[in-house]
Amino acid sequence: MVGRGRRRTLVPVTDTAETPLGRKRRARRIARALEQAHPDAHCELDHADALQLAVATILSAQCTDERVNSVTPALFARYPTAAHYAAADRSEVEQLIRPTGFFRNKTDSLIKLGQALLERHDGQVPGRLVDLVKLPGVGRKTANVILGNAFDVPGLTVDTHFQRLTRRWRLTDENDPVKIEFAIGALIEKRDWTMFSHRIIFHGRRVCQARKPACGACSVAAMCPSYGEGPTDPAQAVRLLRGPRAAELAALAGVDPALAPTAAPEGP
Repeated sequence: MVGRGRRRTLVPVTDTAETPLGRKRRARRIARALEQAHPDAHCELDHADALQLAVATILSAQCTDERVNSVTPALFARYPTAAHYAAADRSEVEQLIRPTGFFRNKTDSLIKLGQALLERHDGQVPGRLVDLVKLPGVGRKTANVILGNAFDVPGLTVDTHFQRLTRRWRLTDENDPVKIEFAIGALIEKRDWTMFSHRIIFHGRRVCQARKPACGACSVAAMCPSYGEGPTDPAQAVRLLRGPRAAELAALAGVDPALAPTAAPEGP
């Protein structure tokens, strides 16, 4: 029986003498812990095909997935193909996507994306990284989202959550997203890249948040050199958990699930 907010004594790992092999083994233990913690992890951008996913991912820059999902149904209905985006009325697109922020730049990217797909790929979203990164508005992060979720090609999505957590876990000390992608790619089996990304993003939104991570209610805490950046008292930490499965996440970390917040909103 889990005690109500009982304190756990954890000795966090340190990376001072960690070998490359030790880091790889720890990374894979973290991956297994995340798999157990977030069996529901998935791409949270609603889409039905590769074009919709590309558009939604472009819109997600500096915006929550929830807000993107609130505007894309009307957008997708109005612009079902690359040709529709290529010939779109700029003011109309801007009005539809205004809630996502930076709507003028995003509109420009969507129109140019449609034009590029028509000119280079017969209106179809390509399934190769080398082709995707040459498209307007599509960098490596967006390309890996598309590859992993629309084409089942393994890819690491190095967003802000991915960067923050992999550095907190001392799996890399790189700051450049591309260098982080290659560093983590060397630690995790390629077949697991896409789901590992989803689980990190879920964990970053629900447990290991930017300002105050829920260290005392985290199932990865025993493998984390940064344990203690957030509150370690379970009774305090559990209140920081977010999302519909907060109680389950608390229980998995050995904390009384009754202390978890109910229907707590997730981080961006």
